[in-house]
Amino acid sequence: MDTARTAAYLRRIGVDRPAAPTSSALRELHLAHLRSVPFENLAIHLGQEVGLTEQDLVSKVVDGRRGGFCYELNGAFAALLTALRFEVTLLQARVYGDEGRPGIPYDHLALRVRTEGGGDWLADVGFGTHSHFPLDLTERGDQADPGGTFRVAAAPGGDLDVVKDGRPQYVIDQRPRELADFTAGAWYHRTSPKSHFTRSTVCTLVTDTGRVTLSGGKLTVTTGGERDVTELATDAEVLAAYEKHFGIVLDEVPQVAKPVRVGGR
Repeated sequence: MDTARTAAYLRRIGVDRPAAPTSSALRELHLAHLRSVPFENLAIHLGQEVGLTEQDLVSKVVDGRRGGFCYELNGAFAALLTALRFEVTLLQARVYGDEGRPGIPYDHLALRVRTEGGGDWLADVGFGTHSHFPLDLTERGDQADPGGTFRVAAAPGGDLDVVKDGRPQYVIDQRPRELADFTAGAWYHRTSPKSHFTRSTVCTLVTDTGRVTLSGGKLTVTTGGERDVTELATDAEVLAAYEKHFGIVLDEVPQVAKPVRVGGR
């Protein structure tokens, strides 16, 4: 990313270019990204390609004014942070399912970010409802955050468990990865009937007062812990909600796609 592209990305999230790659600058960028760029899987249900090159990811977020899921959001954020002179490492993680077991390898993309003056942080703007601020990767006690109480705990084999409100969220393999390594995981989540991304549409964004989420025709606005749910009756109402709450302009309402069956199942 050159200077002009970096400036365009910063305008997209409403932040001035930081003077230095400090921990406080990372916190500001992280929260601004969560409040500006939605976590969404609409491309899957609009029949759109999901590219995993840096150019594809940044173009979707900056030029298309769209969001994405973990590979896209954290991949694009990594490009921005690198352009701003942060030291960024891509990490693969496996998300814990309801039964308490980790999912497939490369289930999730997260970021280790090292900042000027010391600091080793877990940045994650692509996990839906997660921490609003980066988590300290060296801290093993509770870390309070507007998104909940988090803990980074040692796991077997040198891995790290990320725990929210007492429940494991995902387990991180600390070995450095490249964007291309996540191709199979992204394909699985775009196509498999076992992926929750193929089962429904979701678009969600952190707000100043809580969160706003649109799934199918159900709009949920959370303010101070109180949830207001509205059932949108028409396609026009759904399209208007995407534009009003997320800045996403669509020509058609995303329809849940029939997933490709994996392994003949």
